[in-house]
Amino acid sequence: MKNLRELLGQLVLFFAAALLLSIAVTAHPGSGIVTDRLGQVYFLDTGSGLWRIDARGALSHLSLLRNHWLAIDENNGFTQARLPVDSGGDWVITAAGSSPTMLISTDFPLVIGQDGSLYYPSVRESNVRILRKSPAGAVAEFARLPRSVAGLAIGWINGICTGPDRSIYYTEDNAIRRISSDGRVTTVITIPALRDGPSIPGNNKHPYLRGLKVDADGIVYVADSGDARVLKITPNGNIATLIQLESPWAPTDVAVFGDIVYAVEFSHDAGDDRTTWMPRVRKIGPDGRSTVIVTVDQMPGARQMKAAPQSEVRNISSMEFLELVVRTILLLT
Repeated sequence: MKNLRELLGQLVLFFAAALLLSIAVTAHPGSGIVTDRLGQVYFLDTGSGLWRIDARGALSHLSLLRNHWLAIDENNGFTQARLPVDSGGDWVITAAGSSPTMLISTDFPLVIGQDGSLYYPSVRESNVRILRKSPAGAVAEFARLPRSVAGLAIGWINGICTGPDRSIYYTEDNAIRRISSDGRVTTVITIPALRDGPSIPGNNKHPYLRGLKVDADGIVYVADSGDARVLKITPNGNIATLIQLESPWAPTDVAVFGDIVYAVEFSHDAGDDRTTWMPRVRKIGPDGRSTVIVTVDQMPGARQMKAAPQSEVRNISSMEFLELVVRTILLLT
């Protein structure tokens, strides 16, 4: 009986921690779409997990991890490697699948560099550092980020990707910055707000740059979630709008395969229920024509067919759940 009580107590604590982690990361829709060397597209739905669109257009569900950011590890260096661990238990990075391995993060963007190392931001610091972790386990500081273009201390970055010459690019709310291979940070461009742009529910930042990708020629593609558009920025600073969406839809990340651009888009609302953020994937061709290739109704099991009336269901608060956990443990002991 004692062993059973101990086991039940451990299970209760495990699920409590999982729920609190889930509560902590329900701030906005996911930002994760990547392509592999075969042209397959992988994207995160914050409400249902990781999905893949293969080269024939067939859709499959790969993981139930309903987290926020995604990185692709084409060479599977981190399939069995020890991933960074948060001593405070606030965030986690999880490997999903293999060939290629996907790294799914709860709280911050991450990317596998051209050297095979994992690059990710530090947390709980007034000024963020970009850390580099090799598959063998060594961790080093790659760059200490300067104050934002607005002169504020950097407490968060919104997106991160690789660039030419082993560089790393990242987004602030209104700027794109580049870190050279030796850790030197420069500003690529500052993006002005869109005049008379759409109002996106739950978002009052204009612009609000999130996921981005950079091709071999140094052309930057970035999702501006605040002004509901995908931008293309050439090395000489020319800014073009590839797609302009209407509220409540806004892109959160982009991927590039050859001359094709993919964007993951969500219908936003002001709440924190991730199942109400509906995803879709858009394909933008080299001629500028765009087509939505995946919508939520094509994703079996992604959402319930009909939500229960509010009078019949209520989301339990974190404090109520903790009280329930404590009572259960007391009963078990």
